[in-house]
Amino acid sequence: MSGTLFDSDSWRLYRRHKGLLVLVLPGVLFFLLFNYLPMLGLVIAFKDFRLVDGVMGSAWSGLDNFRRLFGGADFPLALRNTVTISLLRLCFGFFAPIALALMLNEVRLSWYKRTIQTVTYIPYFLSWVILGGIFLIMFAQNGPVNQMAMMVGIEPIEFLTNDFWFIVVIIATGIWQAAGYGAVIYLAALSGISPDLYEAAVVDGAGRWKQTWHITIPGLIPTIVTLFILNLGHVLNAGFDQIYNMYNPMVFDAADIIDTYVLRRIVLMDFGLATGAGLFKSVVGLMMVVLANSLARRVSGGEQGIW
Repeated sequence: MSGTLFDSDSWRLYRRHKGLLVLVLPGVLFFLLFNYLPMLGLVIAFKDFRLVDGVMGSAWSGLDNFRRLFGGADFPLALRNTVTISLLRLCFGFFAPIALALMLNEVRLSWYKRTIQTVTYIPYFLSWVILGGIFLIMFAQNGPVNQMAMMVGIEPIEFLTNDFWFIVVIIATGIWQAAGYGAVIYLAALSGISPDLYEAAVVDGAGRWKQTWHITIPGLIPTIVTLFILNLGHVLNAGFDQIYNMYNPMVFDAADIIDTYVLRRIVLMDFGLATGAGLFKSVVGLMMVVLANSLARRVSGGEQGIW
């Protein structure tokens, strides 16, 4: 039967590209083993889980874990902090790679451009265990930043013990760490814009600013929309590794997030509550991606979106 999965044309296509299928297989197995198979453990959120009984032997508890989750004082605070930090990251951090990519795109000296790219994206590959230690030293009460501030007559700032300044440090250092890597994606998108468009703009008398506004930025819109939708899926990911390596009891009320809350629940062996919090976070992320994608397709007439 023509057009089915097992017709002769399909088998010929499979045989022709079997090498590519073999290359894809490790990636598929990785996602199956480490992303989809662990989803079976989500049933713990609906059970009174005990290690001695195992997942299947533990008694069902219905929605009791979620009642405890939202009825307690810790999770609402962690949820509020997570949303606050994530929205600040999205508002300030999302546009930083775009601005960096646009500036690098205007650089004409190739060696200088490559140097700046390398310097800016190297921090992305450094662990927050390392970066956290560096920033804790830099922003300490008697650290280099406050030392320089005092040299110009500014009183020392409590970067690591004041709620407001700690969030500023978290957002600023997070942008610094990720902006260079994000710019690489936008630079790749910029390379796909036809040079003929710029040549035609020059003939029409358009300067660099008008070329950027009418050619470069519109050419980035599909990439911007796609990455924005994917970033909304991480709206409840406030950066566990960064915050865990930098926060302290003095800023607990402003820096405690869902991930640190889940870690405490695991340490206390309250796996039902920890799984419930993780499930809530995943469901919200999925809903945000679906809604943002639907809105993007509706506004663009079906031209934009990730599916």
